[in-house]
Amino acid sequence: MDLSQQDFEIAVANAYDKLNVAQKEMGKFIFGQGPIIEAALMALLAGGHMLLIGVPGLAKTKLVSLLSKVIGMDHKRIQCTPDLMPADIIGTEVLEEVDYGRRNFRFIPGPVFCQFLMVDEINRASPRTQSALIQAMEEQMVSLNGRERALPSPFHVLATQNPLEQEGTFPLPEAELDRFLIQITIDYPDLAAERAIVQASMQTSPLMPKAAFFADDLKEMQTLTRQISIEPQLLNLIIDFIRAGRPTAQAPSLVQNYVAWGPGPRATQALSLAMCARALLKGRTQATIEDLFALKDMVLKHRMALNYRARADGITLDHVIEAMQKAALPAS
Repeated sequence: MDLSQQDFEIAVANAYDKLNVAQKEMGKFIFGQGPIIEAALMALLAGGHMLLIGVPGLAKTKLVSLLSKVIGMDHKRIQCTPDLMPADIIGTEVLEEVDYGRRNFRFIPGPVFCQFLMVDEINRASPRTQSALIQAMEEQMVSLNGRERALPSPFHVLATQNPLEQEGTFPLPEAELDRFLIQITIDYPDLAAERAIVQASMQTSPLMPKAAFFADDLKEMQTLTRQISIEPQLLNLIIDFIRAGRPTAQAPSLVQNYVAWGPGPRATQALSLAMCARALLKGRTQATIEDLFALKDMVLKHRMALNYRARADGITLDHVIEAMQKAALPAS
């Protein structure tokens, strides 16, 4: 989409209006989680996936259902369990008899064939089953019996993890974590939000969300997102910031001593795209360092791991990211 500067600014303003309507519509049903709604929309605009971490009852599943309705996309849900198999996600081929005794294989698509996939408690699925999602998340296709099948477009995964119950779970491999654009930790709602939640549950005729835009509109916004500009100086800051998180001789001492593995180039891509998505969500045609400060934790925390020494010394990822910021970024 090759637009003049004036047409581009008009397109950004139109997208901002639609996104604003979507946020307000979702705010009618999910109370006290404005930043989570904003983050989910940013992930969609950037064409990425999102990992939600939070205790039960914080509207994680409801968020996906509402997003699909407000954006007019079809969605499906997978409840992960230890006995879930890859075929339960991508589908399977069955042998069926046709005319005159002939038999053919027919493909029965699994729930991954949708535009918006909710994967509930993803870490309860076995590594074999989790691996079925990796190709889908990265390449938007799945392979079965030597044949590749394309997924619908757009395709997004929103997965959840329960931080409380860890028995019978399988930690997500680094390769899978890296495919999530952002990771969000959902906290308990404040007093006013919890009061609104209780009052809404008492309604005899629950409201239905209205569509703010549709899948084709989202694809146009995703194209706009990639046209949001990042000044060369800011791009250099992004790269320096990410590289400061890798345990090399040039890294801050806190990183050298406590980081087992740091963010790779996909983190640089994810942070840049997320910054452009946030700029579009705010109605801007250019990303700023404010976007970097707002998104650094969401992009980095699932792309880094601390060593045992960090746990013994009480060092957290917050301390490490702060050290990276001091080493590579101007004061906020």
